[in-house]
Amino acid sequence: MRPKLAIVPGDPSGIGPELIAKLLQDKRVRDAADILLVGDAHLWHRGAEQAGCAIELRSIDESDVTSFEGVAHLNLQTIDPDDVRIAEVTVASGMTSLRCLDKALDLAQAGKVDGVLFAPFNKAAMTAAGLNAEDEHRYMARYLGFDGYHSEINVLDDLMTTRVTSHIGLKDVAANIDAPGIMRAVELAHVTLARSGKSRPHVAVAALNPHAGDNGKFGREEIDVIAPVVQACQERQMNVTGPWPSDTVFLKAKRGEVDAVVTMYHDQGQIAIKLMGFERGVTVAGGLPIPVATPAHGTAFDIAGQGNANVGATRQAFDLLVRMAITEMKAA
Repeated sequence: MRPKLAIVPGDPSGIGPELIAKLLQDKRVRDAADILLVGDAHLWHRGAEQAGCAIELRSIDESDVTSFEGVAHLNLQTIDPDDVRIAEVTVASGMTSLRCLDKALDLAQAGKVDGVLFAPFNKAAMTAAGLNAEDEHRYMARYLGFDGYHSEINVLDDLMTTRVTSHIGLKDVAANIDAPGIMRAVELAHVTLARSGKSRPHVAVAALNPHAGDNGKFGREEIDVIAPVVQACQERQMNVTGPWPSDTVFLKAKRGEVDAVVTMYHDQGQIAIKLMGFERGVTVAGGLPIPVATPAHGTAFDIAGQGNANVGATRQAFDLLVRMAITEMKAA
């Protein structure tokens, strides 16, 4: 099955357009999906120039989105070429990011495309342009009118990580660890893995305290909160284990013994997964009604416009999005 994917250039001041130009040079990418480039023509041409390659834009009308094949372009006019400032945070770039994303989400919500891939955004630029949300994931949920549970999922190759708490101070983590939060994080990992083609994923739950609390010596969160959730999952016939000490659970993950790790706080998983392969990391908008993925790194203003951007994470995001979209198509 061949999905249709909308691709958004990301912040034009960063490496996004260059990354997508490099991605499209791979014949395996072009063979895996029908690709719709959503955004201003000059941004795509600029990206190809930065990447040192050629790009052919075959523009189509929105009415033709459901019938095109290969690589096509839906032209928008969101930013004047003279307003693109490489390696600078600008309101104009933030506005472009939002408008291109909005159009891709519109197409997905209307069933005209099967998934959305976006190159890196700059949150400061988007906020200046009116993001009015903690991050793009919450913005997308609000834009889609989705009020169910959703959260950022980090992916490295075949490993996914979800987390119970996210952007809060470390001193507040323990007070925010509760059974419903852990269950939501486990279920999100389980559902997203199934969505990407895993039939019975193994989800490992990390402990909060050193040595998994050492039988209560270093805290009782493992005994009173985490372990009961793991047991409840097992009673539902889910392949969930833990709580595992957080300094060893990623060794199991690295050996391929688990498909996902549920962490208790942001850096508990982020440090491990970025050390294991920052250049291949992917972020999935977990829980949303449509598949959405992006490379986990940022806009890389320090190398923007130089042609040195590494396309590895973008390729990983594309491959995962293809798998997720195909799974959704089969289930429909």
